[in-house]
Amino acid sequence: MRKERRWKKVLSALVLAAAMGVTAVGCGTSGGNTGSQPQGENAAATETAEVSDDIVNIGVTNTLGTLNPLLMDGGETNKYATSLMFLPLVELNSNLEFEGEIADSVTTEDNKNFIVHIDEKASWSDGEKITADDVVYTALRLTSPVIGNTSMMYYVFEGVGDDGFTEEGAESIDGIKAIDDATVQFTTKEEMSLTTFENSYARYLMTLPKHVIEQYTEEELKTAEWFNHPDVVSGPYMVTDFDVDHYISYKANENYWKGAPKIAKLNIKIVSGSQLYAGLQSGEIDITQPTMSVIPEEDYDSVEALSNVNVVYGEPVTNQSVFIQTKNVPDVRVRQAMLYAIDRKMVLEQLLKGKGEVADGFLSSASPFYDDSIVPVEQDVEKAKELLAEAGWDGSQTLRFYVNSGDSAFVNAANVFVAQWAAVGIKVEVQTVDFATLMSVAGTNDYDILAVQYTYAPVDPYPDVAWLLGGEDSWTGYGDDSVNEALAKTQTTSDMDEIKGLYSVVDQKVQEDVPMFSAYIVSAQAAVNKRLSNATPSVYGFFNNVEQWEITK
Repeated sequence: MRKERRWKKVLSALVLAAAMGVTAVGCGTSGGNTGSQPQGENAAATETAEVSDDIVNIGVTNTLGTLNPLLMDGGETNKYATSLMFLPLVELNSNLEFEGEIADSVTTEDNKNFIVHIDEKASWSDGEKITADDVVYTALRLTSPVIGNTSMMYYVFEGVGDDGFTEEGAESIDGIKAIDDATVQFTTKEEMSLTTFENSYARYLMTLPKHVIEQYTEEELKTAEWFNHPDVVSGPYMVTDFDVDHYISYKANENYWKGAPKIAKLNIKIVSGSQLYAGLQSGEIDITQPTMSVIPEEDYDSVEALSNVNVVYGEPVTNQSVFIQTKNVPDVRVRQAMLYAIDRKMVLEQLLKGKGEVADGFLSSASPFYDDSIVPVEQDVEKAKELLAEAGWDGSQTLRFYVNSGDSAFVNAANVFVAQWAAVGIKVEVQTVDFATLMSVAGTNDYDILAVQYTYAPVDPYPDVAWLLGGEDSWTGYGDDSVNEALAKTQTTSDMDEIKGLYSVVDQKVQEDVPMFSAYIVSAQAAVNKRLSNATPSVYGFFNNVEQWEITK
């Protein structure tokens, strides 16, 4: 189907972004893509950050690519670091509900025309109103072939080419138009669900001030120093200094239209996972977030024992997905035997201290579309052996299993699985590689098994699932007409119960055919210093009310 092919193209671009060390969105995985998103390795260690009663330090382990919204690749740290300055149209909150940022409503009557209305209170820090022209101008720059951003997926809109770009020098986009000063209409080429529009577009369009940046040519916008120290913003903070490998420093926007922030200065510290415990203990890190700040599982007990922090566990959204290249393992009975042979519950309990869950398919219990009637397959060694015998498996083939060397918990889990597969007669050899190499291998399809931490957006898993089950060029090499039909229907209805039923069809089919399985879904640990109030680590909505964060004296 055309829609699936288009999503496949964009996810390929996002996977390439992930290969450069970025958590991709919508895939995603993801880097992003909260969004939906493959999770990369920890960033390099940082210098000691400033510790002060008036400064809050946020510890993250994902890397920063750029602070220019026009070049943003959807990496999670990029998204949140940028949105502190330039608000998106909407954002998810901690309850997985879309709430307005610049927009106060997003509606559609036909799943093709999406009407975005701008909050009448929304203003730039210089006092100018935020208008529909700002939104349209930003979209026009995002689709410029001169700027060349391949990650933002705008080819779905009328007037934008299938490569994601308008004609060079274009002054308008047919599918993105201002209706009046406060209203923008987005028109898609094909039907799209409201949640897909909100999650994949409205959450990632960081509107820029046209009256400021129109002074630059498109070529200049790629390197303009203004983006590193913007003096006109819509969000609660402005960047004062940053080092792409180590930190981002902010000062409060005293003219923030939602209210001046109570904390004058913020730092985002980019550290390795092994540094988070020490930073929380010393007070050099005040707060972490479940997906941007990966605390190693072996440190969970130590962090919980700290007297100066409160610990929370995020919703189970980070899926340790294991993809089987079905072209290389074509017999469904062999793939089923691989699933029956392993004890995922034991791995979850022993390696992740039970902080997570086991599920079959793509969706976790955090998703409104999760079907708890799909009972995960449990270990059954005899069943595995029977399936292999039926398939005529002689045990002579050695399967290559690629694993991220930076994910110590899953490296251990992979070795457990290899031993359990060997016990039923399946020989598997683990290949541990760094994240960039893992993504490069994924792009070649030259593997038998591949494991990636992947965050499927709970409210909008469609883009990722459509890509991953998208046929011979996908990570699974798997395609099925009933799956394609169910996925396509998720884009033509707003009925939540109907959408849940459609995703149930997909997850049930994945459980039966095993083009992938979930080793486990992580409920990641996060922590916040007790001196902070109104600040709660959450998978989504972490910064939604950052202006209300407060330091308790």
